[in-house]
Amino acid sequence: MTAHRPPFRDPALPVASRVDDLLDRLTADERLALLHQFAPGVDRIGLAAFRTGQEALHGVAWMGPATVFPQSVGLGASWHPELVRRVGEAVSREARAMRTKDDRVGLNVWAPTVNLLRNPLWGRGEEGYAEDPTLTAAIATAYTRGLRGDHPVYWRTAPVLKHWLAHNNEAARDTSSASVRPRVLYEYDLRAFRGPVEAGAVAGVMPAYNLVNGRPNHLSPYLEEELRTWTDQELLVCSDAGAPSNLADSQGYFATHEEALAASLRAGVDSFTDHGTDTSVILGRLRRALEAGLLDQGDVDRAVRRQLTVRCLLGEFDPELGPYAAEDRFDTAEHRELAREAAEAAVVLLRNEPLEPGGPVSRDERTDSGGPELRGRSPERPDRPLLPLADGGRRIAVVGLLADACKLDWYSGSPIHRSSPLDGLRERFGADRVTFAEGVDRVRLRTASGTVLRVPEGGAAGTVRGTEVALDPALLAGRTDLPPLTADAEGSELALVDWGDGVLTLRAPDGRYLSVAEDGFVRASADEPGGWVVQETFRLEAHEGHAVREEHGNRHLLLHLGTGGYVSVAADGVKVAADRESAEPFTVEVIERGEEAVARAAAGADTVIVVAGNDPHINGRETEDRTTLALPAHQERLWRAAHTANPRTALVLVSSYPYAVPEAAATLPAVLWTAHGGQAAGTALARILAGDVSPAGRLPQTWYAADEDLPDMLDYDVIGGRQTYLYFDGTPLFPFGHGLSYTSFAYEELTAAVDGGTVTVSCTVANTGDVTADEVIQVYARVVAPSVPRPHRELVAHARVGIAPGASATLSFEVPVAALGYWDVAHGRWTVEPGPYEIQVGASAADIRRTVRVEVAGEAPGPRPVRVEGLAAADYDEQSGTVIVDRTKVSGDAVTPADPDADGRLVYRACYFADGVSEAAVTVAGEGTVELSLADGTLLARFDVEPTDGPYAYRTLVAPVLTQDVVDLRVALRGRVRLAHVGFVG
Repeated sequence: MTAHRPPFRDPALPVASRVDDLLDRLTADERLALLHQFAPGVDRIGLAAFRTGQEALHGVAWMGPATVFPQSVGLGASWHPELVRRVGEAVSREARAMRTKDDRVGLNVWAPTVNLLRNPLWGRGEEGYAEDPTLTAAIATAYTRGLRGDHPVYWRTAPVLKHWLAHNNEAARDTSSASVRPRVLYEYDLRAFRGPVEAGAVAGVMPAYNLVNGRPNHLSPYLEEELRTWTDQELLVCSDAGAPSNLADSQGYFATHEEALAASLRAGVDSFTDHGTDTSVILGRLRRALEAGLLDQGDVDRAVRRQLTVRCLLGEFDPELGPYAAEDRFDTAEHRELAREAAEAAVVLLRNEPLEPGGPVSRDERTDSGGPELRGRSPERPDRPLLPLADGGRRIAVVGLLADACKLDWYSGSPIHRSSPLDGLRERFGADRVTFAEGVDRVRLRTASGTVLRVPEGGAAGTVRGTEVALDPALLAGRTDLPPLTADAEGSELALVDWGDGVLTLRAPDGRYLSVAEDGFVRASADEPGGWVVQETFRLEAHEGHAVREEHGNRHLLLHLGTGGYVSVAADGVKVAADRESAEPFTVEVIERGEEAVARAAAGADTVIVVAGNDPHINGRETEDRTTLALPAHQERLWRAAHTANPRTALVLVSSYPYAVPEAAATLPAVLWTAHGGQAAGTALARILAGDVSPAGRLPQTWYAADEDLPDMLDYDVIGGRQTYLYFDGTPLFPFGHGLSYTSFAYEELTAAVDGGTVTVSCTVANTGDVTADEVIQVYARVVAPSVPRPHRELVAHARVGIAPGASATLSFEVPVAALGYWDVAHGRWTVEPGPYEIQVGASAADIRRTVRVEVAGEAPGPRPVRVEGLAAADYDEQSGTVIVDRTKVSGDAVTPADPDADGRLVYRACYFADGVSEAAVTVAGEGTVELSLADGTLLARFDVEPTDGPYAYRTLVAPVLTQDVVDLRVALRGRVRLAHVGFVG
């Protein structure tokens, strides 16, 4: 150290020593102030202000123009970790470059989201990578490595994983509890987080809004019991926005905010994101918690140390030496090319068949291993599939609601460049060969007095939504500088789209969407639907007994969904009224149906491309789950009209999530899916359709055939609920890992051998077609004779590799033997059963091409040692009608009936009672009954639980029990009883 360089600014010292020195220089009040998201600077020692949190899921978001890459689920569909690493690198470089011009751009990035895509109705599915923990961990590790950078000391950005833990529902997301049994916790949810943390590229995590097993995630005991045991590195845990207040408000978990914040800090949360930039509320609560003895200085210092460690790693304390301080790469040619490459890699070819008279491609064409081949055929052959599109002057009709759209989502940046499918196809094939029909319904809205809603002419173009810089874009106000709608004899033609569930948008002739600002007037003012509360959506409701017909006939009231008010016509303009009584009844006059325009365009073309899908701000987004897998009826009508007019019709689904489209999949010759692909989406899609690039995206989640295939949104038990490709017993529409190519691949050899703690797998794949293409080789494992329910098969490795026609590639995979294991609830540990396992390779979870067996040695897990350890209630093998709840507000689980008026049942297999027991003791709280019985129904004991002093006031009840040897034990629960443990005495 020198007189001008205190130890915390000495890069020669270890990071921990530097942080200790800086911490010692801060007063108690200064330390406390650092616990808020917006940490103030400390001028006397030259410590700058700091903000946790910069959204960066697929590009720098909310801070103005930046490169926009495909949605996260699209990056997951690439199955291409190295590509995703480069995307992360580009995003972090742009964050650094943007920060040099605007210090509000943060370097503590809140990305990626690693919540598993358990249920495709989840509103935030677009933010995750896959339904499989191995694939999710691989993609997340790649992205975080790109975000972190490869310097041995300094980090380019500091990524935070979202959202800890088991979070897959938006409805009641701050009050609902996910019941997560230990096997699901260890085999499924935790693994998605563990991989990237152990890889050393993660700075921390963000807890989710919901509760797990009755306890808010912001109090999760697994932050200390699991997360922080995976690495020696300090991890910064940042709360989600407003979640600290939820602990005492919506969740009512604590009586006071002081208790709530103290408990959260002690559980391992280090930074509180609450009350926006106003730090006074949170800091006041923390001070009072300290004064009340709910916290001590050590609790504060521990959290501050973690934040200062991240800041040191980012180079804040020696910027002249940090390798990233001068980063200026922003919107470079390399980044634009990477955005296109990523969008291409995300496109999944779901179906590609020929038309009559060539007939459908025979499924008898198979490799010598018996798997269906992916085909590519020359244009001269009559059985050539519809795709790729042929050159040579053919006319293409591009139709559909997303045909000329480049949609963004809530966490998108503001693209500097945009390419819609229409743009891309015109660029690739020539504007003279490509026609367009959007397929909107063109309507007028006539009032009861006979006038028609009119959009006034004129008005400034204004700012495109999303280009504004806002740390919290939810606070952006709607435009009030444009005149509101009026009504006159002529009126204006409006473009009406039904996005499903009756949710409508209305667009003016100049392309602007009808929207409602805070003054309540209806204006044509929005470039796209958007915002935290979308102000551009409406619903038609029946008026005076008139049913809402699909044809939009009869009179309706127009409900504005953003405000919950009804549209009315007043002297000063069209506005939203407070209630139905003052609403204006409208007749919807249809000028032209969307399918009519689509049919005309389709009939005049050689090939039709229907582009359908979702707007990421409507019907499935943060705060809103979907209600159905079905494609909206409006878009169903469009593809049917196109196909009727022209059988050479391909359907391109551009969406944040899967759809159930069984009729389209059975009827149309070609179907593709891609997530919203960012700024280069249209160019990428056109290159895929043209055959310039062979599609090689693969589905990162199962596409189910119908809503009936799905469990309840709050059923988090993927094992008992038979969810995802791992356990689903039905036939999916398209399976996990599915994706076709323009060429064919043969899987020629597969070997596997166990060597110590590793299974070495080798596979040779040959390109037997005539197109250079990528193949995604998927390696699965299956235990042949499991002692407990195990997956049908489980992904353990994969690789995406390019292979030229006639060439082959031999790939090797090192699979840890531990990856074959499961969580043994009988003994509370990770276990690999000895015995035979199948190692399978193929092109999807349902397209296995080669299989070999390996033998894994080891000690078989024995029966439950219940005489010694008893039974933790949550460690059941099977259950019905129960949920797991919190044993205490700090840690531990108990089990209670899901419905106190119905029985809850638990099964514990292979309980070892040795030469017998004479007594059972149950640890219970609440009120109700507990019964212990054998598998044959023999009642062993009944416990009547009198009311205890609250749900956390446990008592132990004892009853005589006579049983011995190894038996299955059944437990029945009734009432509001909570069972934590069952013990036995010999």
